[in-house]
Amino acid sequence: MGGASGLMPIKHAEISVGQTVPWAIYDEQGHLLMASGVKVESQHQLDGLLEHGYCNPDAMWDTIPSKMAPISKPVSSQPGSPGSSSSQQDAHKDVLMELDSVRWNVGEILYLQVHDHTAVRYTVKLIGFVKNMSIMVTAPTVDGKAVIIRDGQTFIVRAFPGKKAYAFTASAIKSVYSPHPYLHISYPKQVRCTTIRQGSRAAVKIIASLTIGDPEQTAAATIGDLSMGGASGVIKKAVGKKGDLGIIKFKVSAAGNDEYLCLNVILRSQAPTENGLEYRHGFEFIDVSAQSKLILSAFVHQTLAEMD
Repeated sequence: MGGASGLMPIKHAEISVGQTVPWAIYDEQGHLLMASGVKVESQHQLDGLLEHGYCNPDAMWDTIPSKMAPISKPVSSQPGSPGSSSSQQDAHKDVLMELDSVRWNVGEILYLQVHDHTAVRYTVKLIGFVKNMSIMVTAPTVDGKAVIIRDGQTFIVRAFPGKKAYAFTASAIKSVYSPHPYLHISYPKQVRCTTIRQGSRAAVKIIASLTIGDPEQTAAATIGDLSMGGASGVIKKAVGKKGDLGIIKFKVSAAGNDEYLCLNVILRSQAPTENGLEYRHGFEFIDVSAQSKLILSAFVHQTLAEMD
């Protein structure tokens, strides 16, 4: 395959022990690690796949509502019932629901991915809806200028409020330019809802400043993946030791705004990278403020939505 060019890290993927992978997984050289439909047998195997695995981005973006398999009925959650275990509940996190029950607020961030040109994506805001007729969103823009959207153009629409992820397909009904530009898209019959796990990882490339250990050491780190619970960063040398406390600082852009995060961390892992020239450090975020949680959540979910 000529290496991992064109492939996407699966670090943010929702795969777990005992479940089959929905797409083929490759290493960074493009060699097949696991074929589609093969079951993940152990936590060690899962950790290796999340650390080194890549997949075709088209395969990961192909789970849109119009192509999804029917959702199985939820298992009973009554105490003592056969389906009350947490693992069984996790296996039924995805549900189809009516848009009326979602309760989005005006101003909610929505992500529009062009159905027949998946690399094109726009960030818009919800400004209102007319039940069973249309949803109204701000006009898609590029570099601050409204783009022309043709009537009938189809989008995959995603939203990430709180700990839920929603997806549905919709088509453009009409672009309105006066008194201000906005767009009517079709009102979906159903939307797919998925619970976002604490550990869902977004593949990123962010330069961060790290201060850690006693005596303190300071170093620049390149964050490679980021979740609500922690991050993985590559540093030129080993800094600190497992269990050390520190502070990591970096900038993100969430919902169009640049935000600076200063987070308390504990060093959980440290190992040489594949080339042996650098060290990969794994950090857990601790004592995160409510404001930082909001910024981190917005950025992680936005990155997952816009991932190639």
